[in-house]
Amino acid sequence: MTSAEMPGERFRLSMLIYDTRYRSLTIQVIALISFMLAAAWLVNNTVQNLAALGKTFDFGFLGTRAGYDINQTLIPYTNDSTHGRAAIVGILNTFLVAILGCLLATIMGVLIGILRLSPNWLVSKLAGTYVDVFRNVPVLLWIFAFFAILTDMTPAPAAFRGDNPSAQMIFGAVAITNRGFYIPWPVLAPGWQLVVGIFALSVVAVVAFGRYARARQEATGEILPTFWIKAGLLVAPTLLADLLAGHPISFDFPELQRFNFEGGGFIDKSLIALWLALSFYTAAYIAENVRGGIQAVSRGQTEAAAALGLRPNRIMNLVVLPQAMRVIIPPLISQYLNLTKNSSLAIAVGYMDARATLGGITMNQTGRELECMLLLMGFYLILSLLISSIMNWYDARVSLKER
Repeated sequence: MTSAEMPGERFRLSMLIYDTRYRSLTIQVIALISFMLAAAWLVNNTVQNLAALGKTFDFGFLGTRAGYDINQTLIPYTNDSTHGRAAIVGILNTFLVAILGCLLATIMGVLIGILRLSPNWLVSKLAGTYVDVFRNVPVLLWIFAFFAILTDMTPAPAAFRGDNPSAQMIFGAVAITNRGFYIPWPVLAPGWQLVVGIFALSVVAVVAFGRYARARQEATGEILPTFWIKAGLLVAPTLLADLLAGHPISFDFPELQRFNFEGGGFIDKSLIALWLALSFYTAAYIAENVRGGIQAVSRGQTEAAAALGLRPNRIMNLVVLPQAMRVIIPPLISQYLNLTKNSSLAIAVGYMDARATLGGITMNQTGRELECMLLLMGFYLILSLLISSIMNWYDARVSLKER
């Protein structure tokens, strides 16, 4: 008879080690205590070392004047702003690159992954060459390459001047120069809240209609012209609200002045180079994930759909990709995380992200290496967990449900 079968046995300390009912709990408690002691020793050792150097551990430096400029900002900022605001600007710049990069990399990766399986020999080989070229060159070199292309192969602002300029603005509104892109920028007048609110409601209506159309298709097999209906739901109410509010949203267009363009919005070439390099590089990996996911779907699914008379594009959109997504999403999460963390290479081309502001200039000026590194690591940790949570939620939605 084992100790687990002995009725009414009195508890003894030796049971914490030899009894299987308590052993795992004992090991976990010991591991937790060991971890806490190690963490306490590390913190105490750090505080003592800081004291020996005449330093304290605090974050008061975030309220002092930054004293440096940032070339690309999403919120108002000057060199008289605080280090805390500079850190926020850098964090927002990192968010911007991460979001834009994930969107473009996903679109390109899905397209190239599908083209890799094309029956056309030339198309499939070109897609395969793209994957091989971008995967086998370090992403830092691609960042430098795109930056060099934008610097050396685009015209200077002076090229747009004169009666016979050597460069032309795109549609008379966008100027691509070796400094960056000058684009129209929205100007808000009183009443813009109504237009934005109606637009937000239109987006909700589009999402609701998409779910209705999908449910109806699953129930009846009828396919609605969702693209045109969604376009109408999105555009018509917004235009009507803009008309009723007296056109409160206008655009300021860039104009060439004496030495440079003024007005409109400006996108620095460092942001564009970083965005394109990260997107093209990550798209090569996503393409392989998509190819593997599509090949994981039984060929009989495609043949059955074709036998029902579905066109190839509808077979891919309605039959193959929805099933392949269950295989694609888990490795896709890793690619999104890699792209987000690789954005810290922005400092190589002068783009001021969180690494360049909080973990660069601010750290060097204030001498608060530990505090800056902890804040920077915490930011990247939270951002990575946020991306993982969103993708895991989506993965749970598309996963197979047992009945």
